[in-house]
Amino acid sequence: MRSLRGLLAVSGHLAARHAPPSGASSSPHSVLFARALQILSQPEPVRLHKLSAPDSGIVELRLERPEARNAIGKEMLKGLRSAMDKVKADSTANVVLVASSVPKVFCAGADLKERRLMGPSEVREFVNTLRATFSSFEFFLCEQALPIPTIAVVEGAAFGGGLELALSCDLRICGESATFSLPETGLAIIPGAGGTQRLPRIVGRARAKELIFTGRRFDATEAVNMGVVNYCVPGGEAYQKALELAREINQKGPLAIRMAKKAINEGVEVDLSSALAVEEECYEQVLHTQDRLEGLAAFAEKRRPLYTGK
Repeated sequence: MRSLRGLLAVSGHLAARHAPPSGASSSPHSVLFARALQILSQPEPVRLHKLSAPDSGIVELRLERPEARNAIGKEMLKGLRSAMDKVKADSTANVVLVASSVPKVFCAGADLKERRLMGPSEVREFVNTLRATFSSFEFFLCEQALPIPTIAVVEGAAFGGGLELALSCDLRICGESATFSLPETGLAIIPGAGGTQRLPRIVGRARAKELIFTGRRFDATEAVNMGVVNYCVPGGEAYQKALELAREINQKGPLAIRMAKKAINEGVEVDLSSALAVEEECYEQVLHTQDRLEGLAAFAEKRRPLYTGK
């Protein structure tokens, strides 16, 4: 994207060349240029930020679409996929915080204004891509999966696809004013980005059916009691609590955290015997590492280990 200064410079240059006579209406070309300028000058809907020392290894993924309450449209989806690709390519990333920069909302769900303009085939492609993107937050039967932990930071509304995004994260922290729902049946559709599968795995089949069949909203207290979120904290403090957890994770052996995520996510989907085989496979991956030897040495020397991910 061009810098705003560059765009304004171009705008001024073209405006001087194409300025209409006094009192004349704007030409179609100037209107189109104004619209293009507005689009190009809008901030990206998804932003990545790597924290610096002593929090190196922690990455923020922020939703930034205030004009639509972070509703997920084509550009937001493209931004999520791009951000995930960048995190997966970064070997120094150890944990991701998924948060909103928009006050009082995590994510309002799908962009229904945009959805109204789509045909059935386009909707199918969009929802399938969204489902695959959310699945990539996990480490289960997905080649493009993110192997490091993700923590959703929920302040305000998490509806529809917004709740599905949070459910795809490994951990969820919310402020006491957070509200949640999967309202899709009220629109004569179903949650299509993993909600019908992840919610019952977290809260149980009967409770998930109630929440999806009715589409009712539930508050932060009910969310923590059902296990939808790990912690509920005073409003405005969810990010700080998530950061505390991220810092704890960031101090552990990076390879061990990745293998723990893989063992848990893959193991819960199979019978116990097969799950123990998954655990054995994952343990083998950490057995011959420098980090394992460093952990033993640090314990013997009564110091903090310095893990390198090797």
